[in-house]
Amino acid sequence: MKRLTRRTILAAAPTALALGGPLLAPWPARASKNYGPGVTDSEIKIGNTGPYSGPLSNASPIPLSMAAYFKMINEQGGINGRKINFISYDDGYSPPKTVEQTRKLVESDQVLFTAGQLGTPTNSAIWHYMNQSKVPHLFVSTGATKWDDPKGHPWTMGFFVSYQAEGRIYADYILKSKPDGKIGVLSQNDDFGKDYLKGLVDGLGEKAASMIKIKDSYETTDVGVDSQIIEIKAAGCDLLFTVAIPKFGALAIRKVAEIGWKPLHILNGIASSVGVTLKPAGLENAKGIITSNSFRTLPIPNGKAMLATKSGHRSWTSIIRTATRAIPRPSMASRLPRRQSRSLSSAATS
Repeated sequence: MKRLTRRTILAAAPTALALGGPLLAPWPARASKNYGPGVTDSEIKIGNTGPYSGPLSNASPIPLSMAAYFKMINEQGGINGRKINFISYDDGYSPPKTVEQTRKLVESDQVLFTAGQLGTPTNSAIWHYMNQSKVPHLFVSTGATKWDDPKGHPWTMGFFVSYQAEGRIYADYILKSKPDGKIGVLSQNDDFGKDYLKGLVDGLGEKAASMIKIKDSYETTDVGVDSQIIEIKAAGCDLLFTVAIPKFGALAIRKVAEIGWKPLHILNGIASSVGVTLKPAGLENAKGIITSNSFRTLPIPNGKAMLATKSGHRSWTSIIRTATRAIPRPSMASRLPRRQSRSLSSAATS
């Protein structure tokens, strides 16, 4: 019988994802008691850090939903009798905090692996550490191209659609719909923003130099992007390409409307949420924006297969709503002191 170790979990992960099943599908019974870190006869520890506070706190439903899913699995008997102990700490979308909390997960909590950690800059800060420690760093919630490095960083696995690929898609759209456009780029000043920009430039090819008139950026610690939007408009641009997390995407949309500017506005998929970007920006201000999304949304076409999917979606939605009632909401997390860690371990194991 195979032992449940970090190496066997990592080896099984691609197959589990390809088959559409949960990563922790039931494993054969084991006679051996010599398990790796994070595993006992009664428990499996999974680690996570998430932005329950800070500029990306509106993405906290991702780890909250993970906690809800594991809670559901535990209520159904767990994994071959083992309960999932999901330990998720607040990192505030701050790389130094991510390093601190991840080291705690690995060295103190002794998790089997981490999963679903959010953010390109935050995961970049722990990328080398996780691989040097040989701890699986799975399904990171970011589309940075760097995660595709099986030789240099075999313990890390990406999850989202590549940001560079998405940038190329926008470039293709621009070349077809506005080939003479004067492009202004607003992007986050880190690998997240740089990946999208590279995809755009590569996609535009030899026309990139003449079409992109200005590249402006913001820091996640900035209070807004007003000056950048004004500067891009002043450069004579008639096409705005915004690469931002939801907070700054909303601020950009609102400022564009406030100054009466009417460019063709392309917004990256990460900031495409109606609830956390477009509504805060004002839905009237968001009319005409071009964006993308790689996740399925309802309503979906009729048909037996589609109806089955829709039924499954309703069941999943019901489970998540029920399971998350007892979990602290993001608004509560935002009131936590910056130095305070926040664990959802009890929520996942109750």
